[in-house]
Amino acid sequence: MSTEQPPGPHGNGYRKGPVLLRGGQVPRTTSDQRLLASGNEPDWVHGDPWRVMRIQSEFVEGFGALAEVGPAVSVFGSARTKPDEPEYALAVAVGAALVQAGYAVITGGGPGIMEATNRGASEAGGLSIGLGIELPFEQRMNDWVDLGVNFRYFFASKTCFVKYSQGFVVLPGGFGTLDELFESLTLVQTHKVTGFPIVLIGRDYWKGLLDWMRSTVVPRGNIHAPDLDLIQLVDDPAEAVHLVCERDAELRAEEEAAVAANAAAEQEAERASNRR
Repeated sequence: MSTEQPPGPHGNGYRKGPVLLRGGQVPRTTSDQRLLASGNEPDWVHGDPWRVMRIQSEFVEGFGALAEVGPAVSVFGSARTKPDEPEYALAVAVGAALVQAGYAVITGGGPGIMEATNRGASEAGGLSIGLGIELPFEQRMNDWVDLGVNFRYFFASKTCFVKYSQGFVVLPGGFGTLDELFESLTLVQTHKVTGFPIVLIGRDYWKGLLDWMRSTVVPRGNIHAPDLDLIQLVDDPAEAVHLVCERDAELRAEEEAAVAANAAAEQEAERASNRR
């Protein structure tokens, strides 16, 4: 007796990889026919399936380029800061101090604060990294980047910033800087990432934002008061780097303790099994 089910109103259908097509959705040609046909229009390179391949390639290239970087810290700030402004010198000092503490430095690779931080890291003899992004206006990789990766998609570059950083240092900046700040806070708050340090530099610049969060956002119940403890606010680059190093050491100790506890538990389970 046959176990086959009778075809539906549109027949058994046509399978295009994992996708099932029936009725008017069934193509008139096969995938191989379309691939091998000459004179095809190039519109397919702008379709979503091809975009998925480009996205995948960005992750592959980014992960491959950064896999052996070692400990690193991401630094964010305005692209509009000029070399004669105090924040530029501050960022140079941050980049140098991070390198002296044993970290590579990651920025968006652009001008302003990013250029200054890369410059400080490079002049201090450390690894200076830039993760650039395609923008409507030209923004080339600054000259102080030793290892640069350009991305089409923001989410691919953001993933690399988070994946390869032991902490975030944030200097004065605009929407892009605020985006990076609040995204990192959200990831830590929701435990999507390890609780790495987030340090803001510039009390005069950031105090108003933190006061508003404390006086308006917390009382309305949109965040909890302890959430603000995720942010450290300083003026001195050396203090910022010290906080990063301190929190990084705490996380490493916690990780080592967890590994040791797991190993001890496995050994005890093995001994208990042998006693049976």
